[in-house]
Amino acid sequence: MLYAVELVNLSKAYGNFRAVDDISLQIREGEFFSILGPSGCGKTTTLRLIAGFETPTSGRIYLQGREISGVPPFQRPVNTVFQNYALFPHMSVAENVAFGLEMQRVPRKEIERRVREALEMVRMADRANSRPHQLSGGQQQRVALARALVNRPAVLLLDEPLGALDLKLRKAMQLELKQIQQEVGITFIYVTHDQEEALTMSDRIAVMGHGKVLQCATPEEIYERPQSRYVADFIGETNFLEGRLISLNGTAQVQLEPELSIAAASSERALAQGAPVTIAIRPEKIALSAQDSDPSALRGIVREAVYIGTDMRYVVQLGQRTQVVVRVQNLGAERDQRFRRGDSVYVKWAAENARLLVD
Repeated sequence: MLYAVELVNLSKAYGNFRAVDDISLQIREGEFFSILGPSGCGKTTTLRLIAGFETPTSGRIYLQGREISGVPPFQRPVNTVFQNYALFPHMSVAENVAFGLEMQRVPRKEIERRVREALEMVRMADRANSRPHQLSGGQQQRVALARALVNRPAVLLLDEPLGALDLKLRKAMQLELKQIQQEVGITFIYVTHDQEEALTMSDRIAVMGHGKVLQCATPEEIYERPQSRYVADFIGETNFLEGRLISLNGTAQVQLEPELSIAAASSERALAQGAPVTIAIRPEKIALSAQDSDPSALRGIVREAVYIGTDMRYVVQLGQRTQVVVRVQNLGAERDQRFRRGDSVYVKWAAENARLLVD
């Protein structure tokens, strides 16, 4: 299979520090691919390696089957959109978008046509004569995107381009970016530390930590079936319950405390009885009720009850040292069923929603 971008055992070291540590990735044609992780995990360095702004210490980079590891940035068919947009303040919107084409000595009539098409694509044609200071942050971001797309790159690299926007505008631009990517069909490689942003826009996500790719999968797989505690902890809110394995037969039985054991999804790894394990359960996967005759339901006491708009967030004490966070969606018919601090409740979850982690 011919990939848009393929990284093979790619590393980048600065002295003894390995910013990117032997990663391999295959990014498909027309894919919206996100690299997600906290500051310092190596995601921006990976993007700069693809762009040619950094030289690999070892490994290879392929673009549409052609090795480009030693090719200078200006000869690579990629463009980059940065967080600060880097628009020329003394130029109009149209002049900013045309700049790259003029440097390539593209004929004037073709420049005008391509600039018009690029601005229409990002819905900024009516602001062609405006200067950057006359635009909002979201409009400037669209202009930066048009300037990158007008060169018709094989791959568009985006380094946290929405980071400077306020929350409401950022959410709106997430959807717009995804729509634009689907319309133009170009491969987008998007770097972000925002988990919700990655989940919203991506076809696939590579979660990075300490210079390594820890999991690469669809947003649903990353969220529902994390392969490590690091991934489960970084993506969304998660309850982590520490215990020891009692048995592993179909489902895993885990002892949390002397009088408290729970069921979890079976591990793919062979584990010995008594092995220390961690159970990961998403707060929204836990059911909360005043009464429950199911023998698997656990009795607890509400320690916190916080209204957060769409949800109620509860902290429930299950044993001497075991607590779980439970999120219950606020639906009109259930307002009278809210619990208060000190209420006795029952919690339960499907075993397949409790992930058994061993790292």
